[in-house]
Amino acid sequence: MSKKTALITGITGQDGSYLAELLLSKDYRVVGTVRRSSTETFERISHIEDKLELVQADLLDQYSLIDAIKKTNPDEVYNLAAQSFVPTSWNQPVLTGEFTALGVTRIMEAIRLVNTNIRFYQASSSEMFGMVRETPQSEMTPFYPRSPYGVAKVYGHYITVNYRESYDLFACSGILFNHESPRRGLEFVTRKVTDAAARIKLGLQKELRMGNLDARRDWGFAGDYVVAMWLMLQQDKPDDYVISTDETHKVEELVEVAFARVGLDWKEYVVQDPKFYRPAEVDLLVGDSTKARTRLGWTPEVDFKGLVEMMVDSDVARWTKYLKNGGDV
Repeated sequence: MSKKTALITGITGQDGSYLAELLLSKDYRVVGTVRRSSTETFERISHIEDKLELVQADLLDQYSLIDAIKKTNPDEVYNLAAQSFVPTSWNQPVLTGEFTALGVTRIMEAIRLVNTNIRFYQASSSEMFGMVRETPQSEMTPFYPRSPYGVAKVYGHYITVNYRESYDLFACSGILFNHESPRRGLEFVTRKVTDAAARIKLGLQKELRMGNLDARRDWGFAGDYVVAMWLMLQQDKPDDYVISTDETHKVEELVEVAFARVGLDWKEYVVQDPKFYRPAEVDLLVGDSTKARTRLGWTPEVDFKGLVEMMVDSDVARWTKYLKNGGDV
């Protein structure tokens, strides 16, 4: 029996790297799309790069997606690429729409034109719920996005449903709540906090400036969440699933656990700064992943405290290495 082939857009990102590791462990041929750019950012996949195939493609370019699918002939396509940082979506709303919304249409259209037997996964987001209509949020909760990113994700979500119903494609959306890891970008609040705790402990930083400490999120481990993505494409019928820990924690708790891990009292170092507040804040997100747990048999393995401590430990190790090497990570 020949190996299954998976094509991953956004393979160089946090989720892409964890998904690539998972699929390699399941003996897949793993192909990732990369954009032609002046800087190569392969840091997250450097340890497995020799086991991967990389092809050039861009969510802004329809032909490149058709070409990538023709060349690689995948059984499964995972669309993880997007402009995924919410604050940036306020500064670049049109670009966010092109990547995060229309990019989904382009890749689904490529699948429709090349091979309708391909199974497709779309990375939807809890940011689609925005100003939440009910708590907790399930697959049946109405969307009310509060950022250009959230709006673009709603479009991507519904175009996936539309292609599934119109062309009988095996297309699924995972409505993933916040999922973090040591590979999370430094611009995201979890990594901003854990990195700052490590730097302050090691004398590299004096304070941490934060926005809304009362905002609540449902945070899980990215390595757990990519398992759910894979499980969705192994089912008999395509469907959409909320993926979450079903627990909510304040940003203040995140800060407290991170600083406690390095033996510090966060109140001595954290300063609230109005410039870090969003124009329209999403105050409370907490998922109801009952459907995924019952139908997919999925459960998260890493809890909130374990996740934050894992990230702090990684950042401490990185900055310790930096100091030992005289300023070279």
